[in-house]
Amino acid sequence: MSAPFVPEPIAAGLRLAVGTLSIWPAGLPRADRETAGWAMTLAPLVGLLLGLAAGAVMTLAGLLVSPLLAAVAGVAALAALTRGLHLDGLADLADGLGSGRPAAQALEIMKRSDIGPFGVVTLVLTALAQVAAAAEAGPAALVLAGTAGRLAVTWACVAGVPAARPGGLGAMVAGTVRRTSAIYASAAVAAAALAIGLVAEHPVIYLVAAAAGLGAAWAVLAHAIRRLGGITGDVLGALVEVSATIALVVCAAAP
Repeated sequence: MSAPFVPEPIAAGLRLAVGTLSIWPAGLPRADRETAGWAMTLAPLVGLLLGLAAGAVMTLAGLLVSPLLAAVAGVAALAALTRGLHLDGLADLADGLGSGRPAAQALEIMKRSDIGPFGVVTLVLTALAQVAAAAEAGPAALVLAGTAGRLAVTWACVAGVPAARPGGLGAMVAGTVRRTSAIYASAAVAAAALAIGLVAEHPVIYLVAAAAGLGAAWAVLAHAIRRLGGITGDVLGALVEVSATIALVVCAAAP
């Protein structure tokens, strides 16, 4: 049953978003296209919850250890709360695109369970950037990064963006989000960015950070579509990490 006053498709979409994007059990519903669309539209809300949890871990850790170690704890918590799936997607996409192979072969490389040199280097540099930026910007930046990262998923699933292969998560969610819904989600994230930024005393910078993260994710998405023909689950995971990392770096640049 859905929560009071929440239509069943929205409630089912939220459960799917939580179950797909986090380790929290949510009783996954039957994933039809409508449910998938709502799930991807509501992805930033799940990101906000993940960011709040990671920010809380970083804040508590900061009472015991240095800001750098507290940032490690916060970033690690964010990875643990997602089972590391987005990081795995980032590594797989780096290996696929870095191989220079045609789309079909690149997609096969991305499906392998091992991580190649491109993936390893990308993961190391991304983790270093996230930890360093979080240590500089503070826990509020992790909250924003969690939220902004999932907005990239919303936009990657708007109508007109194809799937790279007929099966898998990418095929299930590709093209399921209406552009108007993505715009509403963006407005909500912008409001959240301003609110989080007010807590950090840098509202404008945090709004710019969210926009910069989305812009970077769009660039990666466009390249992935050119090279692979569309999105996959790995592409979506990579977009989360790209957007979150850029948002963190921009927050860290606040005076």
